[in-house]
Amino acid sequence: MDLGIAGCWALVSGASRGLGLGCARALAKEGVNVICVARREDVLAEAVMDLQRSCPDPATRIIGVAADITSAQGRQRVFECPDGPGLRFDIVVTNSGGPPPGDFRDWTEETWLAAIRANMYAPIALIQATVDGMAERGFGRIVNITSGAVKAPIADLGLSNGARSGLTGVVAGLARSPLAAANVTINNLLPGAFLTDRLRSASSARAQAQGTSLETVLQERTNGVPARRLGSPDEFGAMCAYLCSQHAGYITGQNILMDGGAYPGVL
Repeated sequence: MDLGIAGCWALVSGASRGLGLGCARALAKEGVNVICVARREDVLAEAVMDLQRSCPDPATRIIGVAADITSAQGRQRVFECPDGPGLRFDIVVTNSGGPPPGDFRDWTEETWLAAIRANMYAPIALIQATVDGMAERGFGRIVNITSGAVKAPIADLGLSNGARSGLTGVVAGLARSPLAAANVTINNLLPGAFLTDRLRSASSARAQAQGTSLETVLQERTNGVPARRLGSPDEFGAMCAYLCSQHAGYITGQNILMDGGAYPGVL
């Protein structure tokens, strides 16, 4: 299927690995020019080279910007990238690593504000900066990578539960504003268990704490998924690319859960 987005410009944050990289790869394969943003310049440079090599069309632009997208300075650096489109992005994929787990009794005001800046305000700031231009041009796609914990909160992930739920509420109203009539959609992608470096790292720490092997912990996680496997970043990226396509203009304000059936609820 031709997604009809070749030649568009996309901004993908957290794009050096994991789910962000999967989204950037899927868009690049469709001929979308991608600005990839991540904090670590070395890892980002390697990801950009890999993406450029995998592009069917060598004219597709893949540009890496090493910046902290959760800061105003980082966002400014992205928008002022000399080879980029400025604020004229057609597609924005927001993605930021979740805050650490813990006991809510230990979280200070600054702990909460840091989580909100990264997982609620940063996506809102990117939307604020780009959405009116999308509406004027008659096309725009925004996808926020949040978490399955928005639908099924996890006790020790209260920082993530709170910040991401706040973003979900803002998007629910914004997506149903006059932006929808201007062919600008805003949706959230909620990942469950995907085989990423982040999941491996968390599983490794758990294995060490339990005195068992990483393979055992990963198998336990897999056993909790009805599909009996962990998701891959590339299939997550494929869903993201579809939501960004010309064919998905009637999908907006939705929270799309990708978890292999792990969430047991009806709604």
